[in-house]
Amino acid sequence: MNLQQRFVLLNRLGEYILQDNDNWQAAKLKASLQNSWFTPEFIETATRNIALAFLQNDKLAAWTQQYNLPTENAAPKNVGIVMAGNIPLVGFHDFLCVFITGHRQTIKPSSKDEVLIKHLVQQLYVWDETTRQLVTFSEMLKGCDAYIATGSNNSARYFDYYFSKYPHIIRRNRTSVALLTGEETPAELDKLADDVYQYFGLGCRNVTKLYVPENYDFLPLINAFKKYDYLGDMHKYRHNYDYMLAVLLLNKQYYMSNQSILLTESKELFSPISQLNYEFYKNPAEVEASLAENADVQCIVGKNHLAFGQAQQPSLTDYADGVDVMKFLREL
Repeated sequence: MNLQQRFVLLNRLGEYILQDNDNWQAAKLKASLQNSWFTPEFIETATRNIALAFLQNDKLAAWTQQYNLPTENAAPKNVGIVMAGNIPLVGFHDFLCVFITGHRQTIKPSSKDEVLIKHLVQQLYVWDETTRQLVTFSEMLKGCDAYIATGSNNSARYFDYYFSKYPHIIRRNRTSVALLTGEETPAELDKLADDVYQYFGLGCRNVTKLYVPENYDFLPLINAFKKYDYLGDMHKYRHNYDYMLAVLLLNKQYYMSNQSILLTESKELFSPISQLNYEFYKNPAEVEASLAENADVQCIVGKNHLAFGQAQQPSLTDYADGVDVMKFLREL
């Protein structure tokens, strides 16, 4: 299969995702039933972004031109992919990179997110039988030439051990932050709510901490966040909210809240589900310098950084952990 044929298949896959196809709707429903964190709303958000930002022919062409991909991969390798399962189709970009470069891949999907990726690959099988030779699934990744693995800090230690002898990319826990000036418009705060709440804050691109100037007025922010108060009606999310509220009360820790989030002052970048940390600053330049050196930070949202509302809308060149997967694959 040459590069142009792969373009055609991927473009067709993007069109399929955007269609109201019964089989696709059934797959999305099955995914939401198997993992209650995968609500229909957030599945739709994730899949539409993949179709519109990843699978458009012009975007694919512009992206791949940067790497001078040959029409044919004369020496394809087998790349093992360990996918995470924190948000819907979080491993799709790795699949896409390997597929577009003409390598073979063996995927170990997360048990929390196997329905959607298997369904989309099955569609590729239907449209072109040769994709069966390029994309397979397995619970055991053995005999691969290279590995891409995403997981927690704990699982990353195991990946380091098992895959150390092979070319590899291993990803660990990361999160995102927002640097606010206090001059944000209501529209910007509304979009910041998406960066915080989408996927219940489970993604590495979700904002889990705010840096705010001294004497910051939190009221407009809390009011903007009310658009997601409905998440408080979800049992698992509410359980986390109630638990974290109890912890704050027991520790006599100051907090602010609405019906769906707890804001508390903390030095920690990572925050639990339903909680958002904040920290006051005096000098924004010092904060930016500190964040630039912090390996745990995936994105910085705010003025002169990623635009509000864009954290969960990555482009083809927004590589997880800042590691260029295409460059890695071209050098195999």
